[in-house]
Amino acid sequence: MIVKRLQYGDDLKKEIEKLCYDNSITSAIVLSSVGCVYKATIRLADGLTIKEYNDNYEILSINGTISKDGSHLHISFSDVNGDTFGGHLCYNTLVNTTCELVLASINEYSFTRDYDEKTGYDELVVNKKEDF
Repeated sequence: MIVKRLQYGDDLKKEIEKLCYDNSITSAIVLSSVGCVYKATIRLADGLTIKEYNDNYEILSINGTISKDGSHLHISFSDVNGDTFGGHLCYNTLVNTTCELVLASINEYSFTRDYDEKTGYDELVVNKKEDF
């Protein structure tokens, strides 16, 4: 388990991946994330459109998996009116005052990502460690 407070200016996705890399964790999930950002960069559900929002937003949730080959993370935010939005978390989502982050290592599994011709993306491959 990794618990870390990210600080102003930290790139949220980059820091999540770096925490796993620095701690030699190859299979992890996001358990909890509480904080805010001043810049949000997400990919929308069409799989193509990248949107950048420049304002203060509360992080409502981050979900996803982290492997040695990268991550697949979704995020939701709320704005000053309480309106919510979200999508696929992209690099260049920058922490404002804080982000209290909890990651859990999944020790009994190995996560990797392989290109899937059907989806056009690098998709999660899960193996039990005893299968190696």
